[in-house]
Amino acid sequence: MKELIESIAKALVENPEAVVISEEQGEDGSVLIKLAADQADMGRIIGKQGRTAKAMRTLLNAKATRENLRATLQIVEE
Repeated sequence: MKELIESIAKALVENPEAVVISEEQGEDGSVLIKLAADQADMGRIIGKQGRTAKAMRTLLNAKATRENLRATLQIVEE
């Protein structure tokens, strides 16, 4: 799941080297994926009215459902 978000994020931004993604396992079996990027690229990742971020979360949830997991995407500022 980390690879899915990483490929989407790197395709969106102007500085793909600055994209940092970490994956954490929760105690309840859920997966938390944290996405950080260059401050100048945050608008591209979030999108107008959060549409791009929402689409990435939808794709992540679809993949997690296929694997019988729960996944959350958190976008953090560096």
